[in-house]
Amino acid sequence: MDDDELIAAVAGGDDRALRELFARHAPWLAARLRGVLPASEVEDVLQETFLAVWRGARSYRPEGSAGGWLWGIARRQAALWLRHRGPAELLLPALTAADGQHPDDPAEAALSRAEVACAVSALGPEGGPARETWRLMYVEDRTVAEVAELMGVPEGTVKSRAHRARELMRAALRRHEPVREGGGR
Repeated sequence: MDDDELIAAVAGGDDRALRELFARHAPWLAARLRGVLPASEVEDVLQETFLAVWRGARSYRPEGSAGGWLWGIARRQAALWLRHRGPAELLLPALTAADGQHPDDPAEAALSRAEVACAVSALGPEGGPARETWRLMYVEDRTVAEVAELMGVPEGTVKSRAHRARELMRAALRRHEPVREGGGR
């Protein structure tokens, strides 16, 4: 059975089809989710994703790819998790993983969270153009075209805002880097 047939079977209540769909797609979905969520949360978000597939299979239209449809559901589930927990909960593990350090000390973890929150605030007020572009692109993992449509601006504007947001975040995070011996950063 191809993916479209599996989704049609899931819509008819076939749980074996759901298991097959999970077996085919869960590994790559989990890999992509690990890029935007703490590893400890990926499995839960993946379960929520396939629960949403089970509930929403009747609404599937095979005009696009099944993988794209599944990724859209997974992204929405990840975004719901982020809204519930907040972006600082996401960014702290991503930042600590990037530099290979995992703060064992709760005080260090709190300090890192505060640094991330400060960097996010450098993007301007919540709902402002730079912050909203950053949220849609880097927290919700939306494409430039999707962000442009949602914000009602040209794609070039989205790219410029995303570039500026990355610069602002880098600058804000650099202010919090420890100074190494010799005076350099």
